[in-house]
Amino acid sequence: MDPRVLDAMLPYLVNCYGNPHSRTHAYGWESEAAVEKARKQTADLIGADYREIIFTSGATESNNIAIKGVARFYKAKKKHVITSQTEHKCVLDSCRMLETEGFEVTYLPVKTNGLIDLKQLEETIRPDTGLVSIMTVNNEIGVKQPVDEIGRICHAKKVFFHTDAAQAVGKIPLDVNKMKIDLMSISGHKIYGPKDVA
Repeated sequence: MDPRVLDAMLPYLVNCYGNPHSRTHAYGWESEAAVEKARKQTADLIGADYREIIFTSGATESNNIAIKGVARFYKAKKKHVITSQTEHKCVLDSCRMLETEGFEVTYLPVKTNGLIDLKQLEETIRPDTGLVSIMTVNNEIGVKQPVDEIGRICHAKKVFFHTDAAQAVGKIPLDVNKMKIDLMSISGHKIYGPKDVA
């Protein structure tokens, strides 16, 4: 962890240990203020509204909640999910789990340069497609997918777009509104923060 982050967190690890959800005493208020400050800083980093930020134990949990949550919520009418063959294992595992629940998942191949084919994505979206999940930057080969275009395509077709941006946040400009991203997963330890916070 970056020493600057440790210095900022140290009071909350040693003295200010109140539960941020306990709003009936000063310890809780102090912790709640710290969490809300972090929430606003995170939102500013990705161009989101601070009320849209949900902290989890890590990017794996965030990806699971985003993918399974949207898919299961719209299951009655939208039983098709699209992802790519080169996604992080936790995304692929979530999609495989959905297949056992009756969802159909299309795993888009990538071209020799590691990018998905945008035309193929557009042609693969069907009336029953509920979610597209494509990572922003690949964790193994470093390829940056054209998330602006993916977001535009999904928005035009009224399909939710999720991106795992754990490898991208803090390294390239991200704006969930401009990029038409509905759900984004990021990870604190990728941007000098503590592990187990996303």
